[in-house]
Amino acid sequence: MLNDIFNILLPHICLGGFIILQLILSIVLSPRLYRYARLISIVGIVLSILLLSTVQTEPQYFAFRGSLMSDSYTLLFDFAILVCGFFVALLTRKLVKTIKRHAYTFHAILLTAIFGAMNVISANDFLTLFVSIELLSFSTYFLIAASKGYPSKEASFKYLLTSAVSTGVFLFGVSYLYGITGSLNLSQIYEITMSTEPSIMYSIAAILIVSGLISKLALFPFANWVIDVYKNTESSILAFLSTIPKLAVFGILCRLLVFPLSNSFELTFVLAIISLVTALWANTYAIRNNNVKVILACSASANSAYVLLAACLVSVYNLSTVIFYLLCYVFMNISVFSFLNIHDRLNVDDYKGLFYKNHGLVGAYAFSILALAGIPITSGFVAKIYLFSAIANSGLIFVPFLLILLILTVVALYYYLKIIIPLFQSCDKNTEVQKLNPVFSQKFVLVVTAIITLLIGIYPEKIIELCRFIAYNI
Repeated sequence: MLNDIFNILLPHICLGGFIILQLILSIVLSPRLYRYARLISIVGIVLSILLLSTVQTEPQYFAFRGSLMSDSYTLLFDFAILVCGFFVALLTRKLVKTIKRHAYTFHAILLTAIFGAMNVISANDFLTLFVSIELLSFSTYFLIAASKGYPSKEASFKYLLTSAVSTGVFLFGVSYLYGITGSLNLSQIYEITMSTEPSIMYSIAAILIVSGLISKLALFPFANWVIDVYKNTESSILAFLSTIPKLAVFGILCRLLVFPLSNSFELTFVLAIISLVTALWANTYAIRNNNVKVILACSASANSAYVLLAACLVSVYNLSTVIFYLLCYVFMNISVFSFLNIHDRLNVDDYKGLFYKNHGLVGAYAFSILALAGIPITSGFVAKIYLFSAIANSGLIFVPFLLILLILTVVALYYYLKIIIPLFQSCDKNTEVQKLNPVFSQKFVLVVTAIITLLIGIYPEKIIELCRFIAYNI
């Protein structure tokens, strides 16, 4: 047990210790000391990042009778989750000021969500996976509802209802798979399914399991929550929602598709159709909207659809493109929502003329939006080219899917430009352009993530090599 703890769990235990510390401080400290809650979370996340160096990855390490595992794949995703958590914690300053006496409880829940996401990545059996997903999900419900007012509570409740249905679908699939194989361990299920002929029940189980997981990715048929949740949720929580759950779910989904669920040919076509329908819905819905958060919600669904199509066409090359795309995508999203954390307005017209008094901030924001659109010299451009080339190399049968996604990517330029163009438009003479006054943490997150997006776009080779190494050694 001690070997398991020291070889795999030190980052998790560190994070767990800071969760307990936040809960204790929420009881004993005066509400006037709410400012320290954010600092404590940042310290805990940084220490967990440093402790990742203690995790054994070569060879793969299985802990607690195979229920948890670590390798270079889990290490990379844990690092990405913690880095995203670090940026999100920095952005919570404005929200914490509004909830003051609940600040320590809020940050305990945020750390719990990060802890759950890391355990999702490390899970090697369906029981551990289920508990980890529910830990992440329940924390997310409370984070969404953290803002004052009725809309955030309504958004949280809608997300809870959707997640409850998807959890039932997931467990139904797991029960079928257990009935077929007699095991919940991912490695054992893979060995059993590879040594037997796939049955129709196996394919049904695989489809149900994956359908339950993709609700967290705002994919059809569980995409109905994303519009209301994005519209009514505070921007720092959206920075969390658009990055950490996506990393966790896509991380475990790719592992499931490569190993225990890889013997279902029907699953590939079901996921390809889901990704296509989601991309069509998201891009067409975004065109008709002028609400910035709704447009970004549709963008989140569309990007998840692109990644899902590459992920379901299982190969080492495709897996490396998925990892690279996710790494690029999370930095673009955090950059965008860090600007909304500074200037949190809903309508695109509310951003008119901001560039003329906020050159640097608006420039970084516009660059991040262009990255989401996939414009050259951004990491988004490299990621989309890499992803679509992987789909093109997956067989002629998927070329029509690729062509439709390419058309939709061009269509998406319209609503991304709808966000950017007002920034550079001149205002009426009677309208005074607002001078933004962000605090250091907001500027730091916006600038750093925008610079990372630019650097990966200019020089992506090292990151691509790392992603290929991770994919070959999964």
